[in-house]
Amino acid sequence: MTLPKTMRAMVTMGHGDLDQMVLHPDWPRPEPAAGEVLIRVGACGLNNTDVNTRSGWYSKTVTDATTGGAFEEVGAEDPTWGGAPIVFPRIQGADVCGEIVAVGEGVDAARIGERVITDGWLRDADAPTDMNKTGYFGSERDGGFAEYSTTLAASALAITSELSDAELATFSCSYSTAEGMLTRAQVTSADTVLIPGASGGVGGALVQLAKRRGARVIAMASEAKHREVAAFGPDLLLSRAPNDLRATLGEEKITVVADVVGGPYWATLIDVLERGGRYTCSGAIAGPMVELDLRTFYLRDLTFTGSTVIAPEVMPNLIRYIENGEIKPALAATYPLDQLREAQTAFIAKKHTGNIVVTP
Repeated sequence: MTLPKTMRAMVTMGHGDLDQMVLHPDWPRPEPAAGEVLIRVGACGLNNTDVNTRSGWYSKTVTDATTGGAFEEVGAEDPTWGGAPIVFPRIQGADVCGEIVAVGEGVDAARIGERVITDGWLRDADAPTDMNKTGYFGSERDGGFAEYSTTLAASALAITSELSDAELATFSCSYSTAEGMLTRAQVTSADTVLIPGASGGVGGALVQLAKRRGARVIAMASEAKHREVAAFGPDLLLSRAPNDLRATLGEEKITVVADVVGGPYWATLIDVLERGGRYTCSGAIAGPMVELDLRTFYLRDLTFTGSTVIAPEVMPNLIRYIENGEIKPALAATYPLDQLREAQTAFIAKKHTGNIVVTP
């Protein structure tokens, strides 16, 4: 197979607004280094990580909700998920589904032709559980908003599925984030899990994956999206932010809150947790700055867990769930690569349910 020397790629040139993403029709196609594979990208999903990295929202100089636009000040030392600078230009995009078309030294050539999805976490081969030695696909190295992409061979996971490339591109970031949260919070069939923001990619994944564990699930979303969120299978659907959440819940006893929203409503979520309850968080799209009454925290014996770097077994487990039909994709829309700006505009507007994907 003869591969082209160049490719179409949407390249992020620096922190800022949507105009920082520039389409290059003849960007150099990457070559797989030792231990790497080259993937012909079939589809690549969008996530908050893409938006937040581009805008620099992760910097502690930013205290606003995620907007997707440029911020007045972005710290030069901590603008990424890992609290470190990013190298530009950078091809973003972590959720690749595609086909391996070449391999680097030390990788079995039999892998050429494999259909794969990517594990976004780039791990040290000698210390795969060391969180301090991880990078992220589309952040610490180029990702999938292009026709071709390279990644670590260990991060390209073979999958057998009748789902389309676009459908499979919805899983990697959203569903692994959700499964990581539930794993960190040790959710079981004995739990009742409250999920704000249930119409989003991670929120919808949380509903499905918590149900898969046998938990009772209460989803919160705007009423205009209730029909679509109901398809994820929650036991109860509430509005996005009830005025009196405790009264609305009635006799429900919330043992786990799984949150990617944060913002002004945060303290209300904490107040409804049962004694000994757990709060797990992997996002703050409504705002990172919240108020906590420490008496609620310690007098109620609560446990808080942050969840970013997932355990190595999470993605292989997800592959198994997908192949067994235990979870389903939530594909909201697809856009061509040259309309990535429009795709991110729609993603930021949050009028969709599920995941938005681009195809090269």
